[in-house]
Formats: sequence, structure tokens, C-alpha cells
Amino acid sequence: MNTKTNAIIPAGGTSSRFGNTNKLLEKIHGKEVIKYTIDAFEASNVDEITICANISIIEELQKIFADYKKVRIIEGGQTRQASVFNGLKTSECDYVLIHDGARPMITTDLINSAIDMVKDKKALTVATKTIDTIKEVVDGKIIKTIDRSKLYNTQTPQAFEYNLIKSAHEKLLGQNFTDDAGMLEELGYDVYILNGSYKNIKITTQNDIDIAKVYL
Repeated sequence: MNTKTNAIIPAGGTSSRFGNTNKLLEKIHGKEVIKYTIDAFEASNVDEITICANISIIEELQKIFADYKKVRIIEGGQTRQASVFNGLKTSECDYVLIHDGARPMITTDLINSAIDMVKDKKALTVATKTIDTIKEVVDGKIIKTIDRSKLYNTQTPQAFEYNLIKSAHEKLLGQNFTDDAGMLEELGYDVYILNGSYKNIKITTQNDIDIAKVYL
């Protein structure tokens, strides 16, 4: 049976921690950050890509992706959660991948692996095993060292059965989850891990741009 798999790319942030420009339009080796991201999805097995963008950059994005067959651009929301929900409401499908626009090191192979895995698991997140020692701290004092053998750093894409994640957004409407997998966890659903890459960083500050220049 043929199934439809879409991608939602939240890009509604204001890049307040980055500086005076929108980080998604920052160029690395002459190419916008978000273009690296979308190129990986355009080459993947997803059927449609919805960018949920900050209204201030929609016109620029329309120019950048004018010739892309899978891409459409809509207005995002005031929060990441609201942006994703806007995408879900206009992107009905069987399965959906949700990926931060500011993670340009994502690969087409990893996207396709998520597509294959979600059809069996229904809910998953790309993640990497935590390699640092983690301390719990209260008022500047270390309380305990946490066992890192069970810890993972969450990344994107996250992939879901469409009706499952849309229902979660409807039930948790108006809250401020920064992680879609966390919404399903809150509601008691199982979410699985797909091993990712330590290179799949999120661009947040100017320093991240310097790192991305090396990786790209």
C-alpha cells in the first residue's frame, strides 16, 4: 500500500540569540543555512515539505525555493509548537517528519532511515548518546552525578504517525513544548530512538556557524 510522508520544517523563530540577522538566511560557503536543510529533504523520500516560517522571511524563502517541486511555505506561529501545529493542519498525510530548519548538517540517508523506521515504531526521535559527564546542580552546588549510560541528546528529525502527533498537538494546544516527542511522552506514548550524528548540530549562535563551516 502506498503511503504519503511529509516533512514539516519549523522556521518561525526570530534568531534572538544569533544576532541582528535571521540565522536561517546566513550563508555558509555561499549557501543559506536553510537551503542545506531543505536540499537534504528535497532529495529524500518525503513527498512534501512545508516550511512554517517567520513572516519576516517568507518573501525571501519564496525566492530561494521558487523552483523546488516539493516545497511550500506557510506562516509559522508564535512558538515552535504553534508553528508545527500550523504545518500539521495543512499537511495531511500518513507519516510526518519534523525537523529544525537550523540543523543544516542533516543527511538524506538519515531522513530516509527515519521514514523507514516510523512505519514500524509510529514515533521516534533522532538522538545521540551523551558523552559528557552530567551533574545535577542546585544553587551552584553539585547534588549528584547522573548515570550517563542511559542519557541521550535529542535532535531532529523526529518522525510520527500523522494522526498520532496531530492528536497530541490538539490535546496539548496552547502549551509551549520545544520537542514534539516530548508531547507524546507527556501523554504516555512510547517514543523510540534512531541513532543520529554528532555533526547534526543546531545553529543557535555565531560560534555554531564557524563549526558548521567545517562540517559542510
